[in-house]
Amino acid sequence: MILQALTSYYERMTQEQVPDLEPEGFKRVAIPFVIVLRKDGSLSGIDDTRTGEGRRTRARTYIVPKIFEGSRTVNVKANLLWDKASYVFGLSQEGVDKRSGKKRDKFIKRLKDQKGKFLTTIFDYFPNQDADDGVRAVVKFLKYHADSIQDYKEWEEINSKYPNLAFRLEGEQTLICNRDPVKEAIANKNKTVTSEKGLCLVTGKIDNLTRLENPIKGLRGSGKGESHLVSFNDSAYWSYGKTYGANAPVSKYASSAYVTAINSMQREGSRQWLKVGDATTVFWAEKKHDIENVLADIFGEPPKDNPEQDYKELIAMFRSPETGAKPELNPNTKFFVLGLSPNSARIAVRFWYAGSVREIAENLYQHFDDIEIVRPKNQPKHLSLFRLLVSTALEKDAKKIQPNLAGDFMRAILVGTPYPDTLLSSAIRRIKAEREVTYPRVSLIKAVLVRKARYKKEKEEIDMSLDTSNTNTGYCLGRLFAVLEKVQEEVNPGINATIRDRFYGSASCTPVTVFPHLMKLKNHHIAKLENKGRAVNLEKIIGEIVDDIKDFPGHLSLDDQGRFAVGYYHQRQDFFKKKVATE
Repeated sequence: MILQALTSYYERMTQEQVPDLEPEGFKRVAIPFVIVLRKDGSLSGIDDTRTGEGRRTRARTYIVPKIFEGSRTVNVKANLLWDKASYVFGLSQEGVDKRSGKKRDKFIKRLKDQKGKFLTTIFDYFPNQDADDGVRAVVKFLKYHADSIQDYKEWEEINSKYPNLAFRLEGEQTLICNRDPVKEAIANKNKTVTSEKGLCLVTGKIDNLTRLENPIKGLRGSGKGESHLVSFNDSAYWSYGKTYGANAPVSKYASSAYVTAINSMQREGSRQWLKVGDATTVFWAEKKHDIENVLADIFGEPPKDNPEQDYKELIAMFRSPETGAKPELNPNTKFFVLGLSPNSARIAVRFWYAGSVREIAENLYQHFDDIEIVRPKNQPKHLSLFRLLVSTALEKDAKKIQPNLAGDFMRAILVGTPYPDTLLSSAIRRIKAEREVTYPRVSLIKAVLVRKARYKKEKEEIDMSLDTSNTNTGYCLGRLFAVLEKVQEEVNPGINATIRDRFYGSASCTPVTVFPHLMKLKNHHIAKLENKGRAVNLEKIIGEIVDDIKDFPGHLSLDDQGRFAVGYYHQRQDFFKKKVATE
């Protein structure tokens, strides 16, 4: 289902003539240096295609031929008329002995083989190099003029970083590897190459089967340039005597199509991907639809020029557009969301959603409704997925978000099911550890509890703001704790550590061990208040809360610990609101 949907999206992009779409047998590669040659093979110059400054430089990307399957971690395979400097010039620091600074013999041999393979690959596709001016110029350069490149300032970087290199003729803009004679030679070569035919599991047609999947490039967090979604590149993954791609027959066309679709969606500048925890999420519609261009914004940070943007109003447009809406707003259009996360061996599918635009819009609307809660004035109305998730991580470090939490959270949002309990426990754990009841954490806790109650068809107990009619023990204890802290703060203005810093963990988990002591401490504090009217008001609030608490329980469940946090947060926000109103 996933690969079929991706292949269909590639075919859609082809029909829409999406610019810079890689055709079958080609891929997109960043090439920082282009070697400019004269027709006689002599060096005319070096083009530095990078833009930006310092570490933020970015090389221009080109669509270049992909003439071999799989990767080349072990085997020596060269690209045609473009490649890394290790293949073009035999340059690499791989295998250097740290003590002597010399390369080991086996790596010296490998570099020699790589350099030779680059030239023999050209001969393999062009037995007669005179058939094309560009090919002839490259061959002559490599044979007779390669050393002349050392006179250029770019050579130092090429010799130390071994980047991708390509060639073009002086006076032309097209790379030599993309000239028409080269494309024709590749097509003729492919016709003569025998490939096993079979039933493709993606297209359902008899076609040439791929032996190794094309790599998916640039997946965020992969730590390397290329990753694989489906791959049988080692005997450890083979079964029933079948080798390589025969274990899951996929045609060369389908493999190229779905990989190109993923690469296209998560390319830099694309609006069809976002990072959720450790997962790169890509999304697309069966037909062209406006939601493809706004989903990343809906899940991301609010725009700086409009921090109060109401995403619920934006989502409503996709739920039920006006009668006779244009196709770009058709709510019945199929919509797909795919979460991919890299690991040491393969790309893991974190979540997969297939439904309609209307369904995802309704579920998104419900999500924003569930997480909405009273907030400080300096906080945005809608929190991004990143801010919600990072609030559950140690030291608010995105790298420390639990690996499966982001995927489970995203799946619950898209499908409309209860949020994972790990979300609730993670938020409560961070509150206890850091003793900070923050807006994002309470927003998460409120959403988890409200959705769980709805799913069980129980009465929703938690409102957006302070609810004095809520008699839940956990909620009331949280309110009581907030009032007791307020009393302490008013008696000791500017106090460095309040009862929250010392007792929050125990109060929210085992109330009976803390609250009797805090109630006695409260009497001592209130007696010190100079404003007797204020003392009476605080005593009144405490009395109203205690009336709803039958007894201090020995232990609160995880859900009630969440309600404790929400009650505490609501009461604190209510104090602040009243203070502002008084001023």
